[in-house]
Amino acid sequence: MQKKIGLVAAVVVVCVLGIIGFPKNVQQLKENVRDRIRLGLDLKGGIHMVLQVHVEDAVNITSDQVLERLREDLKTKSIPYAEAQKTDSTHILVKGVPLARVQDVQALAREQFSDWNVSQAVDSATQTATLNLALKVSEAVAMRTRTLEQARETIVRRIDALGITEPVVADYGKPEDYELVVELPGVDDPGRVRDIIQSTALLELKIVQDGPFPSKEAALAAHGGVLPPDTELVQAEHGGEGSEPPWYILNRIAAITGRDLTGAQQGTDSNGRPDVLFTLNRDGAARFGQVTGQNIGRLLAIVLDNRVVDAPVIHGRITDRGEIEGSFTVAYAADLALKLRSGALPASVTPLQEETVGPSLGADSIRHGVIASIVGFFAVMSFMLIYYRGAGINADVALVLNLLILVAALAYFGAVLTLPGIAGVILTVGMGVDSNVLIFERIREELRAGKAVGAAVVGGFEHAFKTIIDTHVTTVASAAILFTFGTGPIRGFAVTLTIGLVANLFTSVFVSRLIFDYGLSSRQKGEVLSI
Repeated sequence: MQKKIGLVAAVVVVCVLGIIGFPKNVQQLKENVRDRIRLGLDLKGGIHMVLQVHVEDAVNITSDQVLERLREDLKTKSIPYAEAQKTDSTHILVKGVPLARVQDVQALAREQFSDWNVSQAVDSATQTATLNLALKVSEAVAMRTRTLEQARETIVRRIDALGITEPVVADYGKPEDYELVVELPGVDDPGRVRDIIQSTALLELKIVQDGPFPSKEAALAAHGGVLPPDTELVQAEHGGEGSEPPWYILNRIAAITGRDLTGAQQGTDSNGRPDVLFTLNRDGAARFGQVTGQNIGRLLAIVLDNRVVDAPVIHGRITDRGEIEGSFTVAYAADLALKLRSGALPASVTPLQEETVGPSLGADSIRHGVIASIVGFFAVMSFMLIYYRGAGINADVALVLNLLILVAALAYFGAVLTLPGIAGVILTVGMGVDSNVLIFERIREELRAGKAVGAAVVGGFEHAFKTIIDTHVTTVASAAILFTFGTGPIRGFAVTLTIGLVANLFTSVFVSRLIFDYGLSSRQKGEVLSI
């Protein structure tokens, strides 16, 4: 008996500490409770966004890379051709290949580009062939699905780095829509979070072939209206005082990209201005060292999301560490480092829907939810006291302990409480009462059958236990399905319901039985059980 009482006391102490911690004063007590009981979007306010992931961007990038590799391989193997170009995101044409070298191109495609099907059309007049490389349908679908998954993971990493607790980032709509839903409770700067989520943050470091030029027309005019082969024209992000951002002619192929980064952090340059320091992996460091070593004295463009943020002079060979300088504020440099650390989005995203839930609406929801919970709780407690008399006190004590365990579990697990979660709490109260009703009615049946008080209590608990287990297991199974296939608030409902049911098994079977046993041990012989 004493060991059981000690166990219950220990559970109570652990639960109370989980909710309030070790406060030094009343103010800290309130802060501890607020920090431990996390509120969801519908209670705390925040952002609800639906994002469209443009998965075709990733397919386009892949086909661009395949085209560049194909041109390099054809040049390396000395296979002549007239032209190699993309017709769309999944098709590449190689024109003017001599018939004698067609098999070499096909062998190259099978070896290096196994995800692409190759077909040919022969021109008998010129004795050449046109080869058509088509991305396999299954690979294109898999690539789009991977892009959606990578976008979701990248957004999660960025949000986690911001310190937002319990965000929701999940698939939304039909699978072929490639949409994500993002819910961020308690966000106090929606604009900054939105920019960080949507920014592609694609970093590329490219050698500058020419520039800067004051305008796009001036850059083209300097080369007779046609860009040099394998180059591109990119505008700077910022211009001088009162002038338009300049333009640069850059190598099309980047020396390194953001995928080669192993880390990035905000720092300061030699003049004390904010900048971003980055480190590279082994392969990236080797390539960067080779490129910078061969281009000392030239400009190196730092391109972020297809805009040149800086173009410093290469003073020496650079390997595994670098620095991104620009007209940055501390906040911009910190956000840029965050986005580079979390990785570039594999495709651009655009918001389809955005809603901001104000904290006042959340406070109103909390107030109504709490009022409903309190009214229901006291109504149930009053009914148990009136209908079951002395045994009703037993049920009410178990009910209070049930709620204490539930709230403490939410605090320990860091779970988020939402309006559906409050509904789960109320439902838990009902399930707790149901368990006690089953036990008390069985005890009454045993007493009506003429059994002694002690035997009636033992028989009541034993007969009701199987029914209680059956109802709880089936309800937990339903909650597991809701948690697996639901999102956001639905999962919160499933979590609170499951925790409440597990706590109810402990309170209605163990604690309630302990209270009965304690009462029986102190009752007078022949005294009637108040039930």
